[in-house]
Amino acid sequence: MKNLLVALLCLLTIQVLAQESREEDPRIKYANTITTEDLHRHLTILSADDMEGRETGTEGQYKAARYLEEIIKGYGLPGVGPDETYSQAISFISERWDKIELDINGKSQRHLWDYYSYPSKNADRTEVRANEVIFLGYGIESDNYDDYAGENLEGKTILIIDGEPKNNDDVYYVSGTTEASEWSSDVTLKLKAARSHGVETVIILDPNFQRNLSSARKIALDSRMHMGFSEEPGEYYSNSIYVSTETARDILGSSYSSVVKARRRIAKKGKPRSVVISTNIRLLQQKRVKQLLGENMLAYVEGTDLKDELVIVTAHYDHIGRRGSSIFNGADDNGSGTSSVLEVAQAFALAKEDGEGPRRSMLFMLVSGEEKGLLGSQFYVENPLFPLENTVANINVDMVGRVDDKHADNPNYIYVIGSDRLSTELHEINESANTQFTQLELDYTYNAEDDPNRYYYRSDHYNFAERGIPAVFYFNGTHADYHQATDTIEKINFEKMQQIAKLVYHTAWELANRDERIKVDVGVRP
Repeated sequence: MKNLLVALLCLLTIQVLAQESREEDPRIKYANTITTEDLHRHLTILSADDMEGRETGTEGQYKAARYLEEIIKGYGLPGVGPDETYSQAISFISERWDKIELDINGKSQRHLWDYYSYPSKNADRTEVRANEVIFLGYGIESDNYDDYAGENLEGKTILIIDGEPKNNDDVYYVSGTTEASEWSSDVTLKLKAARSHGVETVIILDPNFQRNLSSARKIALDSRMHMGFSEEPGEYYSNSIYVSTETARDILGSSYSSVVKARRRIAKKGKPRSVVISTNIRLLQQKRVKQLLGENMLAYVEGTDLKDELVIVTAHYDHIGRRGSSIFNGADDNGSGTSSVLEVAQAFALAKEDGEGPRRSMLFMLVSGEEKGLLGSQFYVENPLFPLENTVANINVDMVGRVDDKHADNPNYIYVIGSDRLSTELHEINESANTQFTQLELDYTYNAEDDPNRYYYRSDHYNFAERGIPAVFYFNGTHADYHQATDTIEKINFEKMQQIAKLVYHTAWELANRDERIKVDVGVRP
């Protein structure tokens, strides 16, 4: 009996020690900081009516961004955005002519036929008229050659020639060599010089008008939104149009020969020469501008010995906003993913604070613009804050709080998409993490190459995968409330969310701490 008691005590001691050892394992210790209570707290705020559905570019999205910023700052993490902020501003813009008209001496000219003008380089303005145009050579202001010297051009309209002058030996007067200066390649220099001298309108004689007209048409007629911010042209440039030789002749009228002589004199002596032309110009340039502004929110945990390499974990926090009086709260899509990523970020931040942080750096990025076409993640990969070549992998979390019809009898599942498209190691790491720690059913239905839903191409991980960065996407599948006003918090399964968040954590932990970064061994592109 005594020996049996000793044996039982030894066994109990071993079990206690094993449990203590397991709890001291940082993989377990920090995973256990991911709680349903915290997930519920975050999602309650993010999916509340006062967030108004978090549509990108709206006050609701801005409020959500400020909440995320507050939480990230509370983790004690550094700002790694521009000027040490916690966000990366994103912008997509479309600028088209709503109305553009040009009359020369009472004769109407056809836009994209007799002349063209780029909306992005022009301020929106009402009708302007001029009863004279000043030929100002090439519109250059430099140390070696200056068309503006001695000229008073406030409120004037000028006509200039594209390019820059050179002599009979093909030596350019601006550069002093046979190489053209930037005044030939960058027309904004001329528009800025004109603006600084108070010029109202710049008419540019384009010697390659027909060749350039086709590209001008594509730009002027393109209604799509493109990445970038408005150049605020009114602050930097004088308004401008490009004209053909024939249109320029209409402007010059009887002054044509005087301008030809002035141009020859410039070429011969390299001395500027202006000509005042009596003519009547009427120009109207009114634009239609659409701009989408948003923010990618950033939580950065710096690594240790492998800190130059980076693992990025993403979730989009935007949704589709409101339609009339209906608010589309987006609890599952994608308040669930956002809340989960916040919890995983906190776990890594706590590990870092305790001196047990990851070897590789971690960037937890909550993006906007996903519902507009994966715009936030697209903006990041085209304007990365850290070199893409140093980015080891992307983990993307998009809708993880609900249960679809297929798994109604077993909520402990997750669809895994993309893990094996570029790296077999990423797939194995995710499988191993699940086997060891979370024991979810991993469903690869939507990972099939012939998946008619094409989910692999429909969330933010794809922008990383497209650039050869291994990516895995966690997804609970769709349901009747997808993109409906009924996607609300009371339908969320927080125990399921917690387990998926822990799987994200364990997969990220292994990616961040293994000796060698995972290899791209399936193909450089999906």
